[in-house]
Amino acid sequence: MASQSGTISLEKVTQSRLQSVDMDNLPFGRIFSDHMFIAHYQDGAWLAPEIVPYGKLSFAPSMISLHYGQSIFEGMKAYRDLNGAPVLFRPDANFQRLNRSAERMCMPAIPEALFMDGLRELIQLDKDWIPTMAQGSLYIRPVYFAADEAVGVRASESYVLAIITAPVGKYYSEPVSLLASREFARAAVGGVGAAKTAGNYAASLFPDKVAKQMGYNNVLWLDAKENRYIEECGTMNIFFVIDEVVVVPMLTGTILPGVTRNACIRLLKDNGFKVEERPVSIYEIAEAYNEGRLREAFGTGTAATVSPIGRIGFSGRDMLLPPVEKYKVGNWLLKTMKALQSGEIEDPYGWIQHI
Repeated sequence: MASQSGTISLEKVTQSRLQSVDMDNLPFGRIFSDHMFIAHYQDGAWLAPEIVPYGKLSFAPSMISLHYGQSIFEGMKAYRDLNGAPVLFRPDANFQRLNRSAERMCMPAIPEALFMDGLRELIQLDKDWIPTMAQGSLYIRPVYFAADEAVGVRASESYVLAIITAPVGKYYSEPVSLLASREFARAAVGGVGAAKTAGNYAASLFPDKVAKQMGYNNVLWLDAKENRYIEECGTMNIFFVIDEVVVVPMLTGTILPGVTRNACIRLLKDNGFKVEERPVSIYEIAEAYNEGRLREAFGTGTAATVSPIGRIGFSGRDMLLPPVEKYKVGNWLLKTMKALQSGEIEDPYGWIQHI
């Protein structure tokens, strides 16, 4: 029976599915928690939101987002601290990026209170679904899409915001292998590369398939104009360590401004590492590799956290990175991020928010 919790209508499941889940063996993004948050935008206003049992949504085949791609999303995580209490990592940064994506895709801004109150109540309700730090984390997926039933190229006038959650283990269990592609491009200047919009990922699927057929995990994207400057890989922002310098491709509007990327750069700078955000050519990386100066390469992201890269393919040749145990910077970052998220060390940035 529906009840009322603050301004959010709440309908709980009659029986939780949690008992059927093996928290020690979690696939990524295939098991979903008991409830979801739903809010509708119609006639220029947001309607009363609700939390309901996780399930299917009903929509018409003429729904405008299916035809013209007006759809964006975010990736966030909830963790358990050392006392078992649920915490969020930088939810404000994800909310701000969601609204930046919405603006680029001609969608109404989401009110902060609507989003944050719904997120917090949903996580509080399904907090038992959060794995321990050793098991993984609770992945949070807000998705926001156009809902008009119409065929015609225009911005929708109605929208749906949903938040679903999924207990997950590691995204990558082994060092990642990447194929630097000069045949395909992810984004161009003036496009939507900095927005977390569904179409960016749809366009990446075929190049990703090609990379996998060649034995790689993912694509390392190069810029669309000169096909030489490294941007990101399909699931992560990317970092390199050349000699003793951490080199990160700079944001140009074609790279997703990662929340984890930003946090890692801040941590590195504040702890004495030399960091350069600048254009990084694939030829510079190849030269550093040839000269023995490429010490590390790793990716950062909500799903991947900090993931070592073991191999980069380019122009028919593989660059083999050192063993993970030699990753001084990447291993320090991963350890520090986990310690911050669990409360093992003090958070001087206000990134960790308790539910």
